[in-house]
Amino acid sequence: MEDLNLKQLTMAVRTIAEEKNLPEETVMSVIEQAIAAAWRRDNGERDQEVRAELNVNSGTAKVYVAREVVEEVGSPAHEVSLEDARKIKADAEIGDVLEDVHEVTSFGRVAAQTAKQVVLQRLREAEREVVLAEYEDKIGTVLTGTVQRVEPRVVRVEIGKANGIIPQSEQIQGEYYSVGSRLKVYLKDIERDNRGPQLILSRGNEAFIEYLFRQEVPELETGAVEIKAIAREAGRRTKLAVASTVPGVDPVGTFVGGHGTRVQAVMNEIGDQEKIDIVTYNENVEQFIKNALSPAEVSKVEIDQAEKRAKVFVTEDQQSIAIGRGGQNVRLASRLTGYELDIEQQAAAKPVAEKAPRKNIEDSLLSAVEEATEDAE
Repeated sequence: MEDLNLKQLTMAVRTIAEEKNLPEETVMSVIEQAIAAAWRRDNGERDQEVRAELNVNSGTAKVYVAREVVEEVGSPAHEVSLEDARKIKADAEIGDVLEDVHEVTSFGRVAAQTAKQVVLQRLREAEREVVLAEYEDKIGTVLTGTVQRVEPRVVRVEIGKANGIIPQSEQIQGEYYSVGSRLKVYLKDIERDNRGPQLILSRGNEAFIEYLFRQEVPELETGAVEIKAIAREAGRRTKLAVASTVPGVDPVGTFVGGHGTRVQAVMNEIGDQEKIDIVTYNENVEQFIKNALSPAEVSKVEIDQAEKRAKVFVTEDQQSIAIGRGGQNVRLASRLTGYELDIEQQAAAKPVAEKAPRKNIEDSLLSAVEEATEDAE
Protein backbone atom coordinates (compact mmCIF):
# COMPACT_ATOMS: atom_id res chain seq x y z
CA MET A 1 0.00 0.00 0.00
CA GLU A 2 2.27 2.77 -1.32
CA ASP A 3 -0.29 5.55 -1.04
CA LEU A 4 -3.90 6.10 -0.16
CA ASN A 5 -6.04 6.65 -3.23
CA LEU A 6 -9.33 8.31 -2.35
CA LYS A 7 -11.11 7.12 -5.51
CA GLN A 8 -10.33 3.53 -4.55
CA LEU A 9 -11.57 4.17 -1.04
CA THR A 10 -14.79 5.69 -2.35
CA MET A 11 -15.42 2.66 -4.55
CA ALA A 12 -14.72 0.36 -1.60
CA VAL A 13 -17.36 1.93 0.66
CA ARG A 14 -20.24 -0.21 -0.59
CA THR A 15 -18.19 -3.41 -0.60
CA ILE A 16 -16.99 -2.86 2.96
CA ALA A 17 -20.54 -2.04 4.08
CA GLU A 18 -21.86 -5.30 2.62
CA GLU A 19 -19.03 -7.45 3.97
CA LYS A 20 -19.23 -6.02 7.46
CA ASN A 21 -23.03 -5.75 7.45
CA LEU A 22 -22.78 -2.05 8.29
CA PRO A 23 -24.70 0.98 6.97
CA GLU A 24 -22.86 2.84 4.18
CA GLU A 25 -23.08 6.05 6.22
CA THR A 26 -21.15 4.35 9.02
CA VAL A 27 -18.42 3.17 6.63
CA MET A 28 -18.24 6.66 5.11
CA SER A 29 -17.80 8.14 8.58
CA VAL A 30 -15.03 5.64 9.35
CA ILE A 31 -13.17 6.51 6.13
CA GLU A 32 -13.51 10.24 6.79
CA GLN A 33 -11.98 9.72 10.24
CA ALA A 34 -9.13 7.82 8.59
CA ILE A 35 -8.57 10.64 6.05
CA ALA A 36 -8.44 13.17 8.89
CA ALA A 37 -5.93 11.02 10.78
CA ALA A 38 -3.79 10.57 7.64
CA TRP A 39 -3.77 14.32 6.89
CA ARG A 40 -2.82 15.07 10.51
CA ARG A 41 0.03 12.52 10.17
CA ASP A 42 1.38 14.16 7.01
CA ASN A 43 0.67 17.85 7.56
CA GLY A 44 -0.41 18.62 11.10
CA GLU A 45 0.14 17.91 14.75
CA ARG A 46 -1.13 14.98 16.80
CA ASP A 47 -3.67 16.87 18.91
CA GLN A 48 -5.02 19.11 16.17
CA GLU A 49 -8.80 19.13 15.73
CA VAL A 50 -9.25 17.84 12.16
CA ARG A 51 -12.31 16.57 10.34
CA ALA A 52 -12.73 15.39 6.75
CA GLU A 53 -15.53 15.23 4.20
CA LEU A 54 -15.35 12.72 1.38
CA ASN A 55 -16.89 13.46 -2.02
CA VAL A 56 -18.03 10.12 -3.42
CA ASN A 57 -18.65 11.56 -6.89
CA SER A 58 -15.25 13.11 -7.52
CA GLY A 59 -13.19 10.84 -5.26
CA THR A 60 -11.70 13.84 -3.48
CA ALA A 61 -11.83 15.00 0.11
CA LYS A 62 -11.71 18.24 2.00
CA VAL A 63 -10.00 18.47 5.34
CA TYR A 64 -11.12 21.09 7.88
CA VAL A 65 -8.68 22.16 10.58
CA ALA A 66 -10.19 24.04 13.53
CA ARG A 67 -8.35 26.92 15.20
CA GLU A 68 -9.54 29.17 18.00
CA VAL A 69 -9.42 32.97 17.67
CA VAL A 70 -7.21 34.43 20.45
CA GLU A 71 -5.53 37.73 21.30
CA GLU A 72 -2.04 36.26 21.49
CA VAL A 73 -1.13 33.12 19.56
CA GLY A 74 0.74 30.51 21.57
CA SER A 75 0.34 27.55 19.20
CA PRO A 76 -0.21 28.34 15.51
CA ALA A 77 -1.52 24.83 14.90
CA HIS A 78 -4.41 25.40 17.32
CA GLU A 79 -4.87 29.17 17.47
CA VAL A 80 -5.20 32.16 15.15
CA SER A 81 -4.89 35.86 15.98
CA LEU A 82 -7.93 38.12 15.76
CA GLU A 83 -6.22 40.13 13.00
CA ASP A 84 -5.59 37.07 10.82
CA ALA A 85 -9.02 35.66 11.62
CA ARG A 86 -10.74 38.79 10.33
CA LYS A 87 -8.92 38.38 7.00
CA ILE A 88 -10.78 35.09 6.66
CA LYS A 89 -14.01 36.12 8.36
CA ALA A 90 -14.70 39.83 8.80
CA ASP A 91 -16.90 39.53 11.89
CA ALA A 92 -14.65 37.09 13.78
CA GLU A 93 -14.42 37.62 17.53
CA ILE A 94 -12.21 36.32 20.35
CA GLY A 95 -13.29 32.78 21.27
CA ASP A 96 -14.67 31.93 17.82
CA VAL A 97 -13.48 28.77 16.07
CA LEU A 98 -12.44 29.03 12.42
CA GLU A 99 -11.81 26.15 10.06
CA ASP A 100 -9.03 26.14 7.46
CA VAL A 101 -9.97 24.11 4.40
CA HIS A 102 -7.47 21.82 2.60
CA GLU A 103 -8.28 19.69 -0.44
CA VAL A 104 -6.59 16.29 -0.71
CA THR A 105 -6.55 13.43 -3.22
CA SER A 106 -3.89 11.05 -1.88
CA PHE A 107 -1.39 10.54 0.91
CA GLY A 108 2.11 9.20 1.32
CA ARG A 109 3.02 5.71 2.50
CA VAL A 110 3.28 6.46 6.24
CA ALA A 111 0.05 8.44 6.32
CA ALA A 112 -1.65 5.70 4.29
CA GLN A 113 -0.56 3.14 6.90
CA THR A 114 -2.02 5.37 9.62
CA ALA A 115 -5.29 5.60 7.68
CA LYS A 116 -5.42 1.84 7.26
CA GLN A 117 -4.99 1.29 11.00
CA VAL A 118 -7.72 3.84 11.76
CA VAL A 119 -10.10 2.18 9.26
CA LEU A 120 -9.56 -1.27 10.78
CA GLN A 121 -9.93 0.00 14.33
CA ARG A 122 -13.03 2.08 13.62
CA LEU A 123 -14.66 -0.71 11.62
CA ARG A 124 -14.14 -3.08 14.55
CA GLU A 125 -15.75 -0.51 16.83
CA ALA A 126 -18.65 -0.05 14.39
CA GLU A 127 -19.18 -3.82 14.20
CA ARG A 128 -19.12 -3.93 17.98
CA GLU A 129 -21.86 -1.32 18.15
CA VAL A 130 -24.00 -3.31 15.69
CA VAL A 131 -23.63 -6.44 17.83
CA LEU A 132 -24.38 -4.49 21.01
CA ALA A 133 -27.49 -3.00 19.43
CA GLU A 134 -28.64 -6.47 18.38
CA TYR A 135 -28.07 -8.21 21.71
CA GLU A 136 -28.47 -5.38 24.25
CA ASP A 137 -32.23 -5.91 24.44
CA LYS A 138 -31.79 -9.69 24.68
CA ILE A 139 -30.02 -9.58 28.04
CA GLY A 140 -32.10 -11.69 30.41
CA THR A 141 -33.36 -14.07 27.72
CA VAL A 142 -32.35 -17.57 26.64
CA LEU A 143 -30.65 -18.08 23.27
CA THR A 144 -29.51 -21.15 21.37
CA GLY A 145 -25.85 -21.37 20.40
CA THR A 146 -23.22 -23.76 19.10
CA VAL A 147 -20.18 -24.80 21.13
CA GLN A 148 -17.06 -23.57 19.31
CA ARG A 149 -14.30 -24.45 21.71
CA VAL A 150 -13.96 -25.97 25.16
CA GLU A 151 -11.18 -24.51 27.29
CA PRO A 152 -10.17 -25.32 30.89
CA ARG A 153 -11.99 -22.34 32.39
CA VAL A 154 -14.49 -21.24 29.72
CA VAL A 155 -16.69 -22.69 27.00
CA ARG A 156 -16.84 -20.56 23.85
CA VAL A 157 -20.23 -20.46 22.16
CA GLU A 158 -21.23 -18.92 18.82
CA ILE A 159 -24.60 -17.16 18.79
CA GLY A 160 -25.52 -15.59 15.46
CA LYS A 161 -22.96 -12.91 14.61
CA ALA A 162 -21.56 -12.75 18.12
CA ASN A 163 -19.40 -14.97 20.27
CA GLY A 164 -20.06 -15.68 23.90
CA ILE A 165 -18.39 -17.45 26.77
CA ILE A 166 -19.73 -19.57 29.60
CA PRO A 167 -17.33 -18.93 32.51
CA GLN A 168 -16.63 -21.80 34.85
CA SER A 169 -18.78 -20.18 37.54
CA GLU A 170 -21.77 -20.18 35.15
CA GLN A 171 -21.44 -23.78 33.98
CA ILE A 172 -23.43 -26.73 35.29
CA GLN A 173 -21.12 -28.75 37.49
CA GLY A 174 -20.30 -32.06 35.86
CA GLU A 175 -21.88 -31.15 32.51
CA TYR A 176 -19.97 -32.25 29.40
CA TYR A 177 -19.69 -29.82 26.47
CA SER A 178 -18.73 -31.14 23.03
CA VAL A 179 -17.61 -28.98 20.10
CA GLY A 180 -20.40 -28.50 17.55
CA SER A 181 -23.22 -29.34 19.94
CA ARG A 182 -26.16 -26.95 20.24
CA LEU A 183 -27.37 -25.84 23.62
CA LYS A 184 -29.58 -23.27 25.33
CA VAL A 185 -27.83 -20.50 27.23
CA TYR A 186 -28.99 -17.55 29.31
CA LEU A 187 -27.60 -14.16 28.18
CA LYS A 188 -26.41 -12.67 31.46
CA ASP A 189 -24.46 -9.63 30.27
CA ILE A 190 -22.37 -8.11 27.47
CA GLU A 191 -18.73 -7.56 28.31
CA ARG A 192 -16.91 -4.84 26.41
CA ASP A 193 -13.19 -5.25 25.80
CA ASN A 194 -10.59 -4.52 23.13
CA ARG A 195 -11.32 -7.71 21.23
CA GLY A 196 -14.93 -6.74 20.66
CA PRO A 197 -18.19 -7.36 22.47
CA GLN A 198 -18.37 -10.67 24.26
CA LEU A 199 -21.60 -12.20 25.48
CA ILE A 200 -21.46 -13.55 29.02
CA LEU A 201 -23.61 -16.68 29.02
CA SER A 202 -24.88 -18.92 31.78
CA ARG A 203 -26.43 -22.32 32.27
CA GLY A 204 -25.84 -22.37 36.01
CA ASN A 205 -27.84 -19.41 37.31
CA GLU A 206 -31.35 -19.33 38.79
CA ALA A 207 -32.80 -17.30 35.91
CA PHE A 208 -32.06 -20.17 33.50
CA ILE A 209 -34.18 -22.51 35.62
CA GLU A 210 -37.00 -19.96 35.74
CA TYR A 211 -36.94 -19.63 31.94
CA LEU A 212 -37.12 -23.41 31.48
CA PHE A 213 -40.13 -23.66 33.79
CA ARG A 214 -41.82 -20.80 31.94
CA GLN A 215 -41.58 -22.90 28.79
CA GLU A 216 -43.25 -25.86 30.50
CA VAL A 217 -45.80 -24.20 32.83
CA PRO A 218 -48.31 -22.06 30.87
CA GLU A 219 -50.01 -21.13 34.15
CA LEU A 220 -46.99 -18.89 34.88
CA GLU A 221 -47.90 -16.68 31.92
CA THR A 222 -51.57 -16.51 32.91
CA GLY A 223 -50.62 -15.61 36.48
CA ALA A 224 -52.38 -18.56 38.10
CA VAL A 225 -49.11 -19.60 39.73
CA GLU A 226 -45.86 -17.77 40.38
CA ILE A 227 -42.26 -18.44 41.37
CA LYS A 228 -41.50 -16.64 44.63
CA ALA A 229 -37.85 -17.61 45.04
CA ILE A 230 -35.16 -19.88 43.58
CA ALA A 231 -31.97 -21.17 45.18
CA ARG A 232 -29.62 -23.23 43.07
CA GLU A 233 -26.34 -25.07 43.15
CA ALA A 234 -25.99 -25.97 39.49
CA GLY A 235 -25.47 -29.63 38.78
CA ARG A 236 -26.44 -30.65 42.30
CA ARG A 237 -29.73 -29.26 43.56
CA THR A 238 -32.32 -26.54 43.04
CA LYS A 239 -35.05 -25.41 45.42
CA LEU A 240 -38.06 -23.60 44.02
CA ALA A 241 -40.66 -21.79 46.16
CA VAL A 242 -43.97 -21.51 44.30
CA ALA A 243 -47.38 -20.08 45.11
CA SER A 244 -50.86 -20.01 43.63
CA THR A 245 -52.94 -16.88 43.08
CA VAL A 246 -56.10 -18.84 42.25
CA PRO A 247 -58.02 -20.69 45.00
CA GLY A 248 -58.03 -24.43 44.51
CA VAL A 249 -54.91 -24.54 42.32
CA ASP A 250 -52.10 -26.68 43.73
CA PRO A 251 -48.89 -24.77 42.88
CA VAL A 252 -46.51 -27.68 43.48
CA GLY A 253 -48.64 -30.06 41.41
CA THR A 254 -48.84 -27.49 38.62
CA PHE A 255 -45.05 -27.27 38.39
CA VAL A 256 -44.49 -31.01 38.69
CA GLY A 257 -47.08 -31.80 36.03
CA GLY A 258 -49.00 -35.02 35.40
CA HIS A 259 -46.70 -37.98 36.15
CA GLY A 260 -43.90 -35.45 36.67
CA THR A 261 -43.71 -34.52 32.97
CA ARG A 262 -43.08 -30.80 33.47
CA VAL A 263 -40.28 -31.08 36.00
CA GLN A 264 -38.78 -33.94 33.98
CA ALA A 265 -38.64 -31.75 30.86
CA VAL A 266 -36.59 -29.20 32.81
CA MET A 267 -34.30 -31.90 34.14
CA ASN A 268 -33.76 -33.21 30.62
CA GLU A 269 -32.26 -29.81 29.74
CA ILE A 270 -30.05 -29.37 32.82
CA GLY A 271 -29.24 -33.05 33.41
CA ASP A 272 -30.69 -35.71 35.69
CA GLN A 273 -27.84 -35.30 38.16
CA GLU A 274 -29.43 -32.08 39.44
CA LYS A 275 -32.35 -32.64 41.79
CA ILE A 276 -35.23 -30.17 41.91
CA ASP A 277 -37.25 -29.60 45.10
CA ILE A 278 -40.49 -27.69 44.57
CA VAL A 279 -41.98 -26.35 47.81
CA THR A 280 -44.99 -24.22 48.66
CA TYR A 281 -44.32 -20.60 49.52
CA ASN A 282 -46.03 -19.31 52.65
CA GLU A 283 -46.42 -15.76 53.95
CA ASN A 284 -45.91 -17.21 57.42
CA VAL A 285 -42.11 -17.31 57.76
CA GLU A 286 -42.13 -20.20 60.20
CA GLN A 287 -44.18 -22.39 57.87
CA PHE A 288 -42.12 -21.29 54.85
CA ILE A 289 -38.91 -22.35 56.61
CA LYS A 290 -40.48 -25.73 57.41
CA ASN A 291 -41.45 -26.14 53.75
CA ALA A 292 -38.04 -25.01 52.50
CA LEU A 293 -36.23 -27.68 54.54
CA SER A 294 -38.21 -30.43 52.82
CA PRO A 295 -37.85 -33.42 52.81
CA ALA A 296 -36.85 -33.03 56.49
CA GLU A 297 -39.65 -32.90 59.07
CA VAL A 298 -39.27 -29.88 61.35
CA SER A 299 -40.59 -29.90 64.93
CA LYS A 300 -40.29 -26.23 65.81
CA VAL A 301 -38.89 -22.93 64.49
CA GLU A 302 -37.75 -19.95 66.59
CA ILE A 303 -37.31 -16.76 64.53
CA ASP A 304 -35.13 -13.74 65.25
CA GLN A 305 -36.52 -11.10 62.87
CA ALA A 306 -33.91 -8.49 63.76
CA GLU A 307 -30.98 -10.75 62.88
CA LYS A 308 -32.83 -12.58 60.09
CA ARG A 309 -31.90 -15.86 61.74
CA ALA A 310 -33.95 -18.85 62.78
CA LYS A 311 -33.34 -21.82 65.06
CA VAL A 312 -34.83 -24.95 63.55
CA PHE A 313 -35.47 -27.88 65.87
CA VAL A 314 -35.60 -31.41 64.47
CA THR A 315 -35.56 -34.88 65.95
CA GLU A 316 -32.35 -36.90 65.89
CA ASP A 317 -33.40 -39.01 62.91
CA GLN A 318 -34.27 -35.87 60.87
CA GLN A 319 -31.12 -33.87 61.63
CA SER A 320 -28.94 -35.28 58.85
CA ILE A 321 -31.81 -34.90 56.34
CA ALA A 322 -32.35 -31.27 57.32
CA ILE A 323 -28.66 -30.45 56.97
CA GLY A 324 -28.19 -32.46 53.78
CA ARG A 325 -25.01 -33.76 52.22
CA GLY A 326 -22.26 -31.21 52.84
CA GLY A 327 -24.84 -28.85 54.36
CA GLN A 328 -26.53 -28.44 50.99
CA ASN A 329 -30.16 -28.70 52.10
CA VAL A 330 -29.92 -26.12 54.88
CA ARG A 331 -27.74 -23.86 52.73
CA LEU A 332 -30.26 -23.76 49.88
CA ALA A 333 -33.17 -23.36 52.31
CA SER A 334 -31.38 -20.36 53.86
CA ARG A 335 -30.98 -18.72 50.46
CA LEU A 336 -34.57 -19.53 49.53
CA THR A 337 -36.09 -18.02 52.67
CA GLY A 338 -33.59 -15.21 53.27
CA TYR A 339 -32.98 -16.39 56.85
CA GLU A 340 -29.78 -17.85 58.31
CA LEU A 341 -30.92 -21.26 59.55
CA ASP A 342 -29.34 -23.05 62.51
CA ILE A 343 -30.33 -26.70 62.79
CA GLU A 344 -30.58 -27.94 66.37
CA GLN A 345 -31.52 -31.34 67.70
CA GLN A 346 -34.68 -31.30 69.77
CA ALA A 347 -34.26 -32.38 73.38
CA ALA A 348 -35.38 -35.93 74.03
CA ALA A 349 -38.87 -36.30 75.47
CA LYS A 350 -39.11 -37.02 79.21
CA PRO A 351 -39.47 -40.73 80.00
CA VAL A 352 -43.03 -41.76 80.68
CA ALA A 353 -43.77 -42.79 84.30
CA GLU A 354 -44.21 -46.53 84.90
CA LYS A 355 -47.64 -46.13 86.51
CA ALA A 356 -49.06 -44.53 83.37
CA PRO A 357 -49.65 -47.83 81.55
CA ARG A 358 -51.45 -49.28 84.64
CA LYS A 359 -53.63 -46.18 84.79
CA ASN A 360 -54.44 -46.58 81.11
CA ILE A 361 -55.37 -50.23 81.64
CA GLU A 362 -57.57 -49.31 84.61
CA ASP A 363 -59.30 -46.64 82.55
CA SER A 364 -59.91 -49.17 79.80
CA LEU A 365 -61.41 -51.70 82.27
CA LEU A 366 -63.69 -49.07 83.79
CA SER A 367 -64.86 -48.04 80.34
CA ALA A 368 -65.58 -51.67 79.47
CA VAL A 369 -67.63 -52.17 82.70
CA GLU A 370 -69.61 -48.99 82.03
CA GLU A 371 -70.38 -50.13 78.48
CA ALA A 372 -71.47 -53.58 79.70
CA THR A 373 -73.78 -51.99 82.33
CA GLU A 374 -75.36 -49.74 79.70
CA ASP A 375 -75.93 -52.75 77.40
CA ALA A 376 -77.61 -54.69 80.26
CA GLU A 377 -80.00 -51.82 80.92
